Amino acid sequence: MSSGYVYHEIYSWHESGSVTGLLPADPRRGLQPLHHLDTPDTKRRLHELVAVSGLLDHLVRLQPAVASDEQLLTVHTEDYLQRLSAQSDGAGGDAGDGISPFGAGGLDILRRAAGGAISAVEAVVDATVRNSYALVRPSGHHALPDHGMGMAYLGNVAIAAHHAKALGIERMAIVDWDAHHGNGTQHAFEQDPGVLTISLHQENCFPPGSGDISERGVGPGYGSAVNVPLPPGTGNGGYDFAFTEVVVPALDRFHPELIIVASGFDAGAMDPLARQLVSSSGFRAMARHVLDAADRLCSGRVSMIHEGGYSEVYVPFCGHAVIEEMAGRHLLEDPYLELVDGFGGQQLQPHQRAVVERAARLAAEVPTPTTAKTD
Repeated sequence: MSSGYVYHEIYSWHESGSVTGLLPADPRRGLQPLHHLDTPDTKRRLHELVAVSGLLDHLVRLQPAVASDEQLLTVHTEDYLQRLSAQSDGAGGDAGDGISPFGAGGLDILRRAAGGAISAVEAVVDATVRNSYALVRPSGHHALPDHGMGMAYLGNVAIAAHHAKALGIERMAIVDWDAHHGNGTQHAFEQDPGVLTISLHQENCFPPGSGDISERGVGPGYGSAVNVPLPPGTGNGGYDFAFTEVVVPALDRFHPELIIVASGFDAGAMDPLARQLVSSSGFRAMARHVLDAADRLCSGRVSMIHEGGYSEVYVPFCGHAVIEEMAGRHLLEDPYLELVDGFGGQQLQPHQRAVVERAARLAAEVPTPTTAKTD
């Protein structure tokens, strides 16, 4: 069986406006106009690298669906969708936090981004492909029921996970390796014992105060949320240790029928919105951990949904390495790899070990299928 791939040119048409990187331009405050850090070039360049390297020839192209109101309402409120629709029908607007603008007609693109995640997951669940990668834009893992935030508008991963439930999946795990806490995805399932959410992120980066190790789920979902807030400066060694000590054991205990990955690349060493040191080889290793776990636990069923990552230079090589690993092909060498892997701090550090070991103790309490049924 092969690997599926979702991409649509309309994703590059998502308009994030002329700002100062994040805030609206305002010469009175010294804020000069500049393109938004969530530029379409980052994901467009990744797609073009996948095509030019020949990797695209080894993937099954999947067409993104257009998410319906019914599908969006599994995560979001009707009032929020009405606000997005009204702004989209006009001159555009903002998702609600002041740093997440979108242009006229933007809701159509948001629906196709969520629909791309749905298509990628559905193709894995119905065994059209063994695994899949959805290179969608804009991101989704910060979006909450009644507003978006952090350049995330609709909860793409959460919406796709609900679709998987509708297709008969009862237990699934969501692994989020974006450098920013997957607060929206965690919130969507914090009371659901059938969904394990694991987030590896830079400690207290974004959203501020979110993703503490003590956040473990709510009510019947207690124990099925795992957070690993890694210190700034964590590189390949720290992330690999987190996977071997936390992520993989938690997956083994939970025994999901499907694994979804919120695949952000802002933990990459060249990212402007985080301070981690991961190289393409580090992301490749994380993908390998997930794929191996899926082979043991759920017949290889993995769907990766693209999230953040803001280095136009380095995201393409990190994403390409992950998709190569999924497809079982190695067609391109990362020209920056020797430089980035040689950065000081790539090895596991004592203060990073302490955080991971604390998270590992909590991961050892993730409910198993047997305990979940008993509870």
